Amino acid sequence: MNSVWVVAALLAFWFIWQRKSKTQAGALPPGPTPVPILGNVRDLTAKELWLTATKWAKEFGDVVHVHVVGQGLVFLSSPEATMDLLDKKGSIYGDKPSLVAFTRYGESSRRQRKLINQAFGIQVIPSYHPLIEAETHSFIRSLVADPSNYIDHTRRYAGGLTLSVIYGYEAVGNNDKFLNLGEECVDILSNRIASGGGIWPVDIFPSLKGLPTWAPGSGFLLKAAQWKAKMEEFVDHPYNFVKASMKTGSYVPSFCSVLLEDKEKCNTQFEFDLKWTANSMYSASMDTTITVFCHFLLAMVLHPEVLAKAQKEIDTVVGRDRLPTFSDRASLPFVEALLSETYRWGVPVPLSLPHRLMEDDVYRGMFIPKGSLIFGNVWAITRDETLFPNASAFLPERYLEKVDPALAKKRDPRTYVFGFGRRRCPGVNLVESSVWLLITAVLATLDISKAKDDFGNPIEPKIDFNNSVFRIPDKFQCDIRPRSEHALKVLREADAARP
Repeated sequence: MNSVWVVAALLAFWFIWQRKSKTQAGALPPGPTPVPILGNVRDLTAKELWLTATKWAKEFGDVVHVHVVGQGLVFLSSPEATMDLLDKKGSIYGDKPSLVAFTRYGESSRRQRKLINQAFGIQVIPSYHPLIEAETHSFIRSLVADPSNYIDHTRRYAGGLTLSVIYGYEAVGNNDKFLNLGEECVDILSNRIASGGGIWPVDIFPSLKGLPTWAPGSGFLLKAAQWKAKMEEFVDHPYNFVKASMKTGSYVPSFCSVLLEDKEKCNTQFEFDLKWTANSMYSASMDTTITVFCHFLLAMVLHPEVLAKAQKEIDTVVGRDRLPTFSDRASLPFVEALLSETYRWGVPVPLSLPHRLMEDDVYRGMFIPKGSLIFGNVWAITRDETLFPNASAFLPERYLEKVDPALAKKRDPRTYVFGFGRRRCPGVNLVESSVWLLITAVLATLDISKAKDDFGNPIEPKIDFNNSVFRIPDKFQCDIRPRSEHALKVLREADAARP
């Protein structure tokens, strides 16, 4: 942190603190003791911040406040707190920070949400089932051919599926231009913009937006400009592909093409909303899918008894002479429980993405200032021993227990892992359907186990997490191979039978 930034912080923080001290309607939520001026800067870490936030929750309670040079951060670590504020008070907690990749809450975000519901509403998803099945079978073929590159194959699957649905674009291999551009932008969002809580000087002092780029301390403005240019490139290029394809008549029907066919709607505002909506659905779906699948893979490596039980259920219900389809879902309760436990145990986005409070609020007598960034601590909720006994263990059976509907909803990880309120993941219905078929087809056709060294001894997977937002495990060693030659034959027959 350079000297100019420190001096500016000293002066501005004193003003902000004096102003807030006169207007607060009550005490701030509890939290770790801040140092003068800088607040809790030293308490925040870019790596696995959810662990630190959960430690605070155990010490201070389910609503914890910290600040960075006056910018408040509030961590909500219980179902009650997240539902009370992020869901029930979504009208004032529905905003997002003014970062490069986020659409602020307002008329624009409401229009884009309507478009999202048109594309990914639960009633629309069955129309995508044939495409999901085709992409799933292609994924398994790639995994059989080159199992060590499972992350690249999952990225190709998740990104390719979304590109097909949204833009009618078919990704060509793992090194496709749009896949690479998408991955670069998602990395900017999760490991640069939003790392360490996503706090930037301009969020605390908006007047810094006018700082000349040559001035000391303006480095963040140069970075923001570069990131914005890259994000806009990813927004524009796939969208322009659709428009160009429609002009030549060579397009494949997609979310964008269907809406663009309505000439009466195609004004400048509509096209702006459409292309940013399309982009947000890609970004929201890709890393979530990759994270969930990698945790499924890890769970199967560590728990071969769960793998065997799921495979037995599929063999009994589906048989070995065809691949699972969506019509089998209701008949595979253990596989459903396995997916639920993967969501809970893996926690794709442990702190969710931050919400921004639009006006002062008081909750349980605690004052939460306007402009505070609010995090739903999904990690703490899914590790709550009162809701999930033996919470660190991978136990799909916990979801086969009969409980009352209210408790079932409270224990359902889908209530938390896809975000909260008006900022819930826009691609949740597509992710839910595609991930279910993905893991079910993998269970039906492949065996997963620990890798072995040259002497035949099992190699324990080394697990580390270095993504600041998505809890994606770094690549680990494992053994993936077909269950049998018959399983490969069934896969080939399914491909041959597809129109």
